[in-house]
Order: sequence, then C-alpha cells, then structure tokens
Amino acid sequence: MATAIPVEIEGLNHWFEEAGSSKQVLRDIHLQVKAGEIVILTGPSGSGKTTLLTMVGGLRAAQDGSLRLFGEELRGASKQQLTQLRRQVGFIFQAHNLMPYLSALQNVRLGLEVAPSWLKQGRRAMDARCRERLSQVGLGHRVDFMPAKLSGGQKQRVAIARALASNPQLLLADEPTAALDKESGRDVVALFRELADSRGAAIVMVTHDNKVLDIADRIVHLEGGALA
Repeated sequence: MATAIPVEIEGLNHWFEEAGSSKQVLRDIHLQVKAGEIVILTGPSGSGKTTLLTMVGGLRAAQDGSLRLFGEELRGASKQQLTQLRRQVGFIFQAHNLMPYLSALQNVRLGLEVAPSWLKQGRRAMDARCRERLSQVGLGHRVDFMPAKLSGGQKQRVAIARALASNPQLLLADEPTAALDKESGRDVVALFRELADSRGAAIVMVTHDNKVLDIADRIVHLEGGALA
C-alpha cells in the first residue's frame, strides 16, 4: 500500500472578515509536499504565507477547496481527527510560545507528552531525547534554565528542539531562523535536512532568510495570496 502524501492542497481559497467585508487572502492554491521534501514559502508580508501554514497544520479551518494531511481531509474533520493528525506535526512559530514556569528541558518534553509512543517509553527516555535535541541546537548547557534566563535566540532554539523532539512526519516552521545568528541558523536548517533525509519527514518553512534558501528542494513564491 502506497504511503499517503503528507500535504495535498487543491483549489484552496480563504477569506478574512475585515471592517464588515470579506478580504480574500488565499486564491486557488494547488500544492503537494511529499515525504522527505523541504518546501520553502517566500513572498512579501501579507501574501498569505503564515495563513497557509496554519491551515496546513489544522490550526485554522479551511473554507473552500481541499486540504489533506496524510490522505485525510481537514475540511469538516472532527476535533478528535484534528488532534490525531496534529500529533504527527511539529510546529515552530515566530513567537516561541514557551511555558515561562517550565525549564528548557520541561518545555521540550511537552512535545513528547502528547505522543502516545513516547509516553509508553517513560520519563527517563523522554528526558534523554530532550537533552539530545537541546544539545543539537547548542543548548546542552542550558537544559535547566527557565525561559526568563534565556536570550531571544536561545528561546527560539528551545522551541525548535521541542518541535523536533518527536521526529514529526510533518514539520511546519514560520521564520525559524529569524532570531538566530548566521551559524545557529545554518545548524538548525541542517537538522531539518537530516529529519527529511533520514526520517522521510515533509517540511514546509516560511522564511525571509536568504542564507538558508539552498536547503530547499523547492521554493514556492506567494504573491497576493496566489502561487506565483
């Protein structure tokens, strides 16, 4: 049996309500992202990149067209179906969304505590994986630090480690290198490439960082809500 394509989008349209009228933000999007492929979304601010990313992750409901994750339609999916699908997805947001009262390691562990397979392995195995991922993003010496004691770039690296901890089958990243210096940014996208090549993960990344474009298998440009 053939493995389902991680992301399949056909004829996707989306509108926002703005000042009492509808504004179309996505126009007839057709896009596939296959296993092991890194696709970078580029385009000017307001072109619909982040909206598209959140819809692919099931965080915003599709209004018109088809949007499938691993062969399952998101439009009209139940909350339970969406929860099951999101467990296969890693998210990296521009706002790192760390829990301020948890240490770096505990924040990363949150990414494993929603995965039944990791819960079966127990706390010790989860903590070992969290330390490994934090070391890979250069924070092996900061595992017990609280977010208030970390710089903006370090917080972003904790968020990246959290997203990568469970080896997601789909990784969605919104400006993941924006808060990082050049070397850290290169290290992070190298981890993305390793996840795609060794684990067959599909990766969709929004970025304005020209220094990491070469990591992509494909670069997709959005202009005015449409694929240019």
